[in-house]
Amino acid sequence: MLEAISQGIRVRWRARLPGCCEVCGGWTRAGLCAGCRERFCVPVARCARCAIVLPAALPCCTDCLREPPPFERCICVADYGFPWDRLISRFKYGSAPELAGPLAAALQAAADAAGMPPPQAFVALPLSARRTAERGYDQAWELASRLGRRSARPAHARALERQRDATPQARLPRAQRQRNLDGAFSVPAGAIASVRGCHLALVDDVLTTGATARAAATALLAAGAARVDVWVVARTPAPLGEA
Repeated sequence: MLEAISQGIRVRWRARLPGCCEVCGGWTRAGLCAGCRERFCVPVARCARCAIVLPAALPCCTDCLREPPPFERCICVADYGFPWDRLISRFKYGSAPELAGPLAAALQAAADAAGMPPPQAFVALPLSARRTAERGYDQAWELASRLGRRSARPAHARALERQRDATPQARLPRAQRQRNLDGAFSVPAGAIASVRGCHLALVDDVLTTGATARAAATALLAAGAARVDVWVVARTPAPLGEA
C-alpha cells in the first residue's frame, strides 16, 4: 500500500516538472511522450463534418447529411475520455494554461494526419467575460494562439464576441442547445476586415452537440468569411444507439 502511494506521489511530482509527459509522468521533450501519443492519439474513422466516430469509413454521418452544419470540416484529436477528459478539465478549471502547449501540438498533428487544408487564421471561440474572470484565462484563446505560433498564421482573440451570457449548454437537453445559442455570437465591426474572405479555423477544447460551433460559424460566415472549419481537442462520443 505504501509503495503504491509513494509511486502515485512520484508520478504526480514528475508530471509537474518541465520535460515530463502530462499523462504518464515519463521524461519527454514534448508534453506527451511517444508512448502516450501512440496509445491515445490513434486516428479512427470520423464524420468529416462533425468528427463523430463512424462505424465504417463513410464520409459523413446521417445527421450531417440531413442537416449540414455551417462549418465545412471538423477535426479532433480523440473522443472525450481518458486521458483527454482529465487533461482538459485540469486545463480549463485547474489553473493550468501551460497545458495549451501539448494540447495544441496534438491538435495540429491530428489536423496534419487528416489532411486538413491549412487555414488562413485561427479564431478562438470566446468565453463570456464572467467565466474568463473566474478562470483567469480563456482556454480557447490559449489553444488558438499556440496554433497560430506553430503555423506562423494569425490568431484572433476578438474576432467573435458573445452577445449574451447564455445558459451553460451542459444544463440543457440536447434539443434546446441550438435555440439557447441563436444570435449568441457576432463579429464586431473592428474585426470584420480580419475575417472577410478568409478560410478560418474556429478553435475550442471540446465539441459536444456542435450547437456552439454552429452558432459561432454562422456569425463568421455572415461577416464574410469564405470558409470555417472547427478544430477541437476532443469530441464527445454519440450517446449509445446514436452512433
